[in-house]
Amino acid sequence: MAMDLKLVVMLLLVALFGLWVSCCNASVSYDNKAIKINGQRKILISGSIHYPRSTPEMWPDLIRKAKEGGLDVIQTYVFWNGHEPKAGKYYFEERYDLVKFIKLVQQAGLYVHLRIGPYACAEWNFGGFPVWLKYVPGISFRTDNGPFKVWQLWNLHMNLLSFHLHHNNLL
Repeated sequence: MAMDLKLVVMLLLVALFGLWVSCCNASVSYDNKAIKINGQRKILISGSIHYPRSTPEMWPDLIRKAKEGGLDVIQTYVFWNGHEPKAGKYYFEERYDLVKFIKLVQQAGLYVHLRIGPYACAEWNFGGFPVWLKYVPGISFRTDNGPFKVWQLWNLHMNLLSFHLHHNNLL
């Protein structure tokens, strides 16, 4: 069982890493020992920059310092409450300009690991859930009840993110 779980986790990591490098035309695989990028085993060092916690003017310097500190990957949550403050009303400007942030990381030669959620475990108000969500009839957070099935929220998030990445030629 432990080996099966380990394999599933590694395959998931490879799949996610494939998303990270999709804009960089890299070949990503796994050889039972390590992730391979363009045929070479790679140990990736990752650190977090939560883009809404700083201004867009600060991002280039933060990213540069992360790279100088030895990071290969910048990880960040996608904060649902910031991108959909009202149901069906999306916001990707100023501190929430995720596309600009991803482009800056890419320009620095680093990879991006998007932690899509829906829950953000980052000492963030309401776990990153939009406040309007608590008013959905029958909702019970972080459970398997009908209004809160993870795949429904994941699907919403992925469609939203995919639209913006494609719209800005990042995928």
